Amino acid sequence: MNDFTKIDYLKSGNKRQRQAYKVLKKIKILDHLRSYNPILTGTIPIDIDLTNSDLDIICECKNYEEFYILLTELFANEKDFQIRTINCNNVKSILAKFRIESFEIEIFGQNIPTQEQNAYKHMMIEYKILKKMGAKFKTDIRKLKKEGLKTEPAFAKLLGLTGNPYEELLKVQI
Repeated sequence: MNDFTKIDYLKSGNKRQRQAYKVLKKIKILDHLRSYNPILTGTIPIDIDLTNSDLDIICECKNYEEFYILLTELFANEKDFQIRTINCNNVKSILAKFRIESFEIEIFGQNIPTQEQNAYKHMMIEYKILKKMGAKFKTDIRKLKKEGLKTEPAFAKLLGLTGNPYEELLKVQI
């Protein structure tokens, strides 16, 4: 299984994964965020992305003000930069977005260890499901995503999960 806590696996991935690796290395984003235990999550690492999928980087931030200032200092000059404080699952969170080359990058920070954040948990469960279910399942997920479904609702639909797809997916045992 890939070690998703590092991005080395992207070097030998598909074309989009290799492009993502080059961009992330070029801007040294994970180096800049190292003290926040960054992890690339989402659809690109597990090869179910669409052409407009973004690079999602989750971080553990204990000091929100410090994290907000750092992200602003590092990325305010990037195209379409936005940053805001949000409430996500009743947890204060920082969300920054910007564009570099062909990628939109989202950096998300919470005072929760990155491997315990839902984005990481969802990705790991989805990865295991994809490995178990095979190529047709992956094709069906992409098809549903192209039709407008978000990733977790697409998985829930194909797996026959009812209720909130984000919560139900966390209950899947693989």
